[in-house]
Amino acid sequence: MCHAAISEPVWDVIVIGGGNSGVCAAIAAAERDCSALVIEAAPADMRGGNTRHTRNLRAMHDAPTDVLTDRYSFEEYWDDLMRVTKGVTNNDLAELTLRGSAALTAWLSARGVRFQAALSGTLNLGRTNAFFLGGGRAMLNALCRHAETVGVQFIYDAAVDDVQLTDGFCEGIVVNWNDRHLTLSCKQLVTAAGGFEANLDWLAEGWGDAAKNFLVRGTPYNKGKILRSLLDHGAKPVGALDQCHAVAIDARAPKYDGGIASRLDAVPFAVVLNKDADRFYDEGEDFWPKRYAIWGRLVAGQPDQIAYAIIDSQGVNRFMPSVFTPIVDDTLEGLAEQLGLPPEATRSTIDAYNAACPAGQIDQSILDGKSTKGLTPEKTNWSAPISTPPFYGYPLRPGITFTYMGVAVNERAQILMADGRPFANMFAAGEIMAGNILGQGYLAGIGMTIGGVFGRIAGEEAARVLNR
Repeated sequence: MCHAAISEPVWDVIVIGGGNSGVCAAIAAAERDCSALVIEAAPADMRGGNTRHTRNLRAMHDAPTDVLTDRYSFEEYWDDLMRVTKGVTNNDLAELTLRGSAALTAWLSARGVRFQAALSGTLNLGRTNAFFLGGGRAMLNALCRHAETVGVQFIYDAAVDDVQLTDGFCEGIVVNWNDRHLTLSCKQLVTAAGGFEANLDWLAEGWGDAAKNFLVRGTPYNKGKILRSLLDHGAKPVGALDQCHAVAIDARAPKYDGGIASRLDAVPFAVVLNKDADRFYDEGEDFWPKRYAIWGRLVAGQPDQIAYAIIDSQGVNRFMPSVFTPIVDDTLEGLAEQLGLPPEATRSTIDAYNAACPAGQIDQSILDGKSTKGLTPEKTNWSAPISTPPFYGYPLRPGITFTYMGVAVNERAQILMADGRPFANMFAAGEIMAGNILGQGYLAGIGMTIGGVFGRIAGEEAARVLNR
């Protein structure tokens, strides 16, 4: 995989970043007879950025396919996106993404990516999301194998130190590779280098001291160096510093690179308390795949950026088991002490919740409307008492997957300057431009969709400029 030398004096297309969006861009360019080089900051066995931690992509379709069930129309997809972003999106680019998703699974399949057969009984995800066979790492490996067959070259452990710009034209880049500083010339540049989720100092500019308590689900190599360089060179920013894909994850997860293994699915069937043993949001608002990504921000807004999900022996089997063993006790007070919660306040909150629960069994397969009565906030679905010992607890922290502040692009994936004009030969794809579509909120799988759609556009447009 790792080439000992760089073969071209001047590349048609250089791609910075070796994840989903970058490799898609390189393939799209190479298939149009362009020489293409992918520069990846991580070592070869850690390549791929956040793609390594993914499982699926979200795609519209008007009829069942071999990897998707039923129908997921543009209108429904659009409504889902508007609900989570609350309209904070570029409508034109959002529509381009959603409509482009319809061809994405077939395009990837034709380049070696294997998908699981259509899944049923997974809280509707088999209808909206296509799952990679073997997960994101397998998906990326397949793409890289295809890329090499069409002539794409890769270098790893390569840090891009600078983008050389003259009057809005990229003449080349400076790369630190194999203990050498190399200046590489290119005709077109695609930046697919991710965001800055692993740069806690930059996150703190938007979040303040709270960022010190964040865990990073994403790759430790996304520190925003390329994004910072583009902004310094006059690229138009998009998105807010404090907007990101933030998930409530197990507080015992590693500081960096926790990935999907750190995710905790217990929340809809739990009561979630802050460190003062107070509830602060509706745990049963919606199915977890639709609303899981709001909980990182919610926990980030609590004292010390910590929360605790508490369930009983009746609820512990209602969700996918965590990688981390739950903390267990025969009494609520004992569990509270183990978690570091005030025991009396914990008992009081749980007792009030139990008293507000309706009679009858919950139905976790639907939004069952089993809502509490008289609480603030109410739990609007799946409200079952937490009363049967033993009791289980999970500590939660905000887990930052990727950031939304990035560079503005147009429908051709060209990076825009501050005055709205495009740079002459610079494109962007993936996380570094995802804030154009995701101003806030998140839909499961849409990050991979944005990367695939705009990676393909960036590579095709770079080649088109070269008349390839």
